[in-house]
Amino acid sequence: DGPSARPSTWPRPGRNLKAVLCQRCGSRVLLPGAATFTCRELLLPAMRKKAPAPADGSDGDVVREHWLVRDMFSFENVGFTRDVGNVKFLVCADCEAGPIGWHCVDDKDSFYVALERVAHE
Repeated sequence: DGPSARPSTWPRPGRNLKAVLCQRCGSRVLLPGAATFTCRELLLPAMRKKAPAPADGSDGDVVREHWLVRDMFSFENVGFTRDVGNVKFLVCADCEAGPIGWHCVDDKDSFYVALERVAHE
């Protein structure tokens, strides 16, 4: 899963060239150009159809490559979990698969969508 596995839809650095979709149902999460590529190490709970977020973080994955969205209204189709501490997890609003990303409520302008948890078209 290194840089050689990264498709051309993941510019580095830059904006998303293609639409960002839910891997499970294909629903559009972001339009092309709506997010900026960034690296930040975050622990996300394991993917589930409905995304309960375990408080202890025991069942999850460390993800490093994300689309950074600065305005929550840039999303086409995303839902948020209840707060888990100071974090809300992002899920697909149609099928509730997730978490596909992460938002710290202390930083109103940063929403992270994990590249490995979404598809691109």
